[in-house]
Amino acid sequence: MAKSLLSVANMPEKDLITIGKIVAPHGVRGDVRIFPLTDFPDRFHDLKAVFVDDVGQLQLESARPHKKFILLKFAGIDTMDDAARLSGKLIKIGRKDAVKLPEGQYYVFDIIGLNVFTEDGEPLGVITDVLQPGSNDVYVVEQPDKRELLLPAIKDVVKKIDIAGKQMVVKLQEEMD
Repeated sequence: MAKSLLSVANMPEKDLITIGKIVAPHGVRGDVRIFPLTDFPDRFHDLKAVFVDDVGQLQLESARPHKKFILLKFAGIDTMDDAARLSGKLIKIGRKDAVKLPEGQYYVFDIIGLNVFTEDGEPLGVITDVLQPGSNDVYVVEQPDKRELLLPAIKDVVKKIDIAGKQMVVKLQEEMD
């Protein structure tokens, strides 16, 4: 039976970031086709190892683009049958290996779970989702005993984001009250 990802990685799930999904084998030499779940698909070329759900850490031998996919070759995965066993599994990396973002930009996984407060310190709720409808993101805030609050991710509304402190400070517009 395969060792679990967490026991092999000795890393809590919250410290792992999903960057791709294994779609299918590619060819007969053990390559796999990856659908990237990242804004930085070139990152696969620089990785030495990744964590694969229900398998553990696998060393990367090569990565190359193929249409809308990335083709990966893992050490020890040398046949189409070996590769087929990985189909459907998620590929993860440690949070420390995430691409550093410019100041003022944040990963969705860092935004979800933030406590939201008004500029006056009034608690509004917790961000449960980030919608990406077009020109700007929209934060979904679950409010206790109220309906969801939708906050546009714009500077006029979002005044401060403190990832380490797990909070966001916002200025509500009149139509949001």
